Amino acid sequence: MSVPAPPLPQSQPRKAALAAWIGSALEYYDFFIYGSAAALVFPKVFFDESDPANAALLSLATFGVAYAARPVGAFFLGHVGDRLGRRRIMVFTLILMGLSTFLIGCLPTRDQVGGLAPVLLVLCRVLQGISAAGEQASAGSMSLEHAPEHRRAYFTSFTLSGTQAGQLLATLVFLPVAALPEDQLLSWGWRIPFWLSVAVAVVGYVIRRTLEEPPEFARQAAGTGEAAPLPLVVLLTEHWASLLRVIAGALVASVSTVFTVWALSYATSDAVGMDRSAMLWVGALANVVALGTIPLWARLADRVGRRPVYLVGAVGSAPAMFGYLWAISTGSYALTFVLGILAFGVVYSAANAVWPAFYGEMFPTRVRLSGMAIGTQIGFAVAGFAVTFAARIAGPDGDDWSAVALFTAALCVPPVIAALTARETHRVPTPHLGERSVPAAPVDEARRATI
Repeated sequence: MSVPAPPLPQSQPRKAALAAWIGSALEYYDFFIYGSAAALVFPKVFFDESDPANAALLSLATFGVAYAARPVGAFFLGHVGDRLGRRRIMVFTLILMGLSTFLIGCLPTRDQVGGLAPVLLVLCRVLQGISAAGEQASAGSMSLEHAPEHRRAYFTSFTLSGTQAGQLLATLVFLPVAALPEDQLLSWGWRIPFWLSVAVAVVGYVIRRTLEEPPEFARQAAGTGEAAPLPLVVLLTEHWASLLRVIAGALVASVSTVFTVWALSYATSDAVGMDRSAMLWVGALANVVALGTIPLWARLADRVGRRPVYLVGAVGSAPAMFGYLWAISTGSYALTFVLGILAFGVVYSAANAVWPAFYGEMFPTRVRLSGMAIGTQIGFAVAGFAVTFAARIAGPDGDDWSAVALFTAALCVPPVIAALTARETHRVPTPHLGERSVPAAPVDEARRATI
């Protein structure tokens, strides 16, 4: 006798978007305080100070280690999320991130335990990477599948708005820490932002534990026969082309890592000598602007499509980053502030706002989380180590900014190709996303007016 399917949950787009925003903010607060510490503190705390250039390079390499761990985490978390649900992954990733970040704040330094210190640092960073592997993909899938069909880009953009808010919060927390006297900063001050993450697990659990699974996912899980027993097999055999596009598209995140980490390290180095607090304010203000531009770019994508808005960000980021790094090389604070906000807060935000919907809509529900997680995390792994490559490309003195700008521009080319070869999906009904041939759903003027 067949067992009747349980009643499907009602769609709750606002709650899903809010959970994505707050969770991503808390998650990426943890992730980005590491970037600030890797640029400003860790070379002197965990590595050999007798060789400052090599210590800085090794510290930036530990930033990339988390990105190397993310594809591994994506295979596991994506599979579990497509089999057992998005909510479980959203709760798990926050708890793991909070725990691993708190432990970084407790680590002994190189002066205390020698070479064991950087080893422990790398292990904690790997746990951060595994956590981040499932965060954006699960939050993006959840908000996309709950969203009204004509507002999917807008609701999924809350995931990235949360990421920017987390980066802003990390910068604001680090500002007073960075202003401490050198001896206090290196002895105990740098630990405070990491210890504050202990609230992440508690807050994240309270926010996300009551969130319902999206109706489309619940329908498949109820036993309709549509759910894939092995999502990874279906993904790799039937949706490999979309997976490759997402991998290529995710390389655009190199703009973010170069802006956030390498540019900060370069600006505060002896080659330029800019004030570290001032440079942290550049990132803070750029993120404030991004919080406003991301939903605006997303609303535009719901009107005109994903590809044109995404291309604005992918194509425009190349000259924008060139201008920003040039401004740093001049030592002009005014130019650096203006061009930094333009590059990261406005131009790059176009791609950042759209990719959760653009990538997610390439896959059907049964493999969406796997496709987004694996595709983005492989691309993000390259983006994470872009910081290390940039440090090498900048030369022995670390001042060849033009080579880094050209390198960043080259990494914007694959995302452009991926977008140009992708299918436009903004009018495809949610149940038919990822299918090879589906007629677009009409969008009447009354619904369009609510976008």
